[in-house]
Amino acid sequence: MELAHVIAFNLTLLAAIASPGPSLLFLTRSSMAHGRRAGVAAACGLAVMAALWTLMALLGLEGLFTLFPWAYGAFKLLGAGYLLYIAWTTWRSAREPLDEVAAPSGRRMFLQGALINLGNPKSVMFAAAVLLVIFPSDLNVAEKTFIFFNHLVVELTVQPLLAVLLSTAVIRRRYLGLKPVLDRIAAAVLGALGLRLLLSRG
Repeated sequence: MELAHVIAFNLTLLAAIASPGPSLLFLTRSSMAHGRRAGVAAACGLAVMAALWTLMALLGLEGLFTLFPWAYGAFKLLGAGYLLYIAWTTWRSAREPLDEVAAPSGRRMFLQGALINLGNPKSVMFAAAVLLVIFPSDLNVAEKTFIFFNHLVVELTVQPLLAVLLSTAVIRRRYLGLKPVLDRIAAAVLGALGLRLLLSRG
């Protein structure tokens, strides 16, 4: 393994973090709706689970999913169900002022972030594909350990930084002014992503 491999991997991670999807949408809404503390906690949950998917790919979990399609299907079903649940609760509370909505604890936001990423079994397939393309096939235990911790550090640096930026006073003020509309847009997108995950064949 060379430095060029690590740089390529980190650039791919940055692109994946910034790409539209359930994780970024959840982080954006959590930070704007509930502030910095909640956003950072959600970011850490997303980050830890993303790094764990890479660890599982390094340990060969994608092969297990190939051997046991029902396990992949079960993960997919649970993940889609959770996304649909988040979409429903977001839609239902869209018109409620934030001061009437109980502020979630940091522990709850961390858990929700982790569950958002846990519910997407395609993450391990993505991680496996990225690892296969970027790194040599003969990685030893020390190199695999380094890759996992490298991923964890990148995630725990970038995701909370995004949360801090999204929870700034100016952005939150604009969000509060358009909360009913923005929450229903977020709910619709999360619901669509949940349905897409549920109905996808691969």
